[in-house]
Amino acid sequence: MKALLDWYRRGHRDLPWRRTADPYRIWVSEIMLQQTRVQAAIPYYERFLARFPTVEALAAATEDEVLALWAGLGYYSRARNLRRAAQQAVESGGFPRDYDAIRALPGIGDYTAAAVASIAFGLPHAVVDGNVLRVVARIENDAADIAAPRTRERFRAIVQEWMGRRQPGVFNQALMELGATVCLPANPQCLLCPVSRDCRALQAGTVSQLPLKLRKKEPVAIAAELLLVRRGDRVLLRQREAGARRMAGFWELPGPEELPEARAGKTWGEFRHTITHHRYTFTVRSAAVRAAGEGFRWFSAAELTEIPLSTTARKALKLAGFLPRA
Repeated sequence: MKALLDWYRRGHRDLPWRRTADPYRIWVSEIMLQQTRVQAAIPYYERFLARFPTVEALAAATEDEVLALWAGLGYYSRARNLRRAAQQAVESGGFPRDYDAIRALPGIGDYTAAAVASIAFGLPHAVVDGNVLRVVARIENDAADIAAPRTRERFRAIVQEWMGRRQPGVFNQALMELGATVCLPANPQCLLCPVSRDCRALQAGTVSQLPLKLRKKEPVAIAAELLLVRRGDRVLLRQREAGARRMAGFWELPGPEELPEARAGKTWGEFRHTITHHRYTFTVRSAAVRAAGEGFRWFSAAELTEIPLSTTARKALKLAGFLPRA
């Protein structure tokens, strides 16, 4: 795999988390990149570290402060686990320096532990994400189902063998970069691939058929409604209960089921929002209420920047002109 390392060193994407060996910053980037595109994660990463530059700063933050900076990234358990893990790390004397201790932190699985251990500390642990699975399937010309745990573990062992013990962090990043920029799901750039000579799928003409992923949930379409209740320059929001499975602590616009006595008015429009395989179409309507119950509060537009605001609420308020679209 010398050709892969040479290719990576000659030129790769200049990403902010590649300019540091700080395990805390590498860890934050890896958590943000779960379920989030690189370009979308960069501004969040930079704002997050400007506010919490060290693991100690994150450990000392309130949950609302962390969620407010995370708002818009989705999968909010990631943010809560970051804060909990930072607190555990500080209580233990600092960010852990070995794979098992990193893996034991809340919200960290095999992939993230391997990434931080290899990139920050040079430990030989193979990183296997979707991009890497695709590269392995094609180089090996292996049509096994990559959604199957047995296949993923076998592919991890293959990457571990390729990596050896020299520069594991660089190797992992190079392999992920190859999958992200050259060995693409559609229209792979085989002529630019530094390891095309070793690619058995290219030799067999099966590149476009790999990798094989058999288990896929069909998308579920859901129609829902959000109510925009205004009083002067303020808007009514409700806070998710602490025991809610998702979005606990976030403020959001109520639906008709939360305000059954509301009088609906003007329709502002619709927007779409996807969570995993659920595809929502939200209709935003003005409404009026005599009184709001427990869990509701009035907020001005300026105050909305200081609270954890749900992505759907943010989209709806922009649609209605209560928040700027930019």
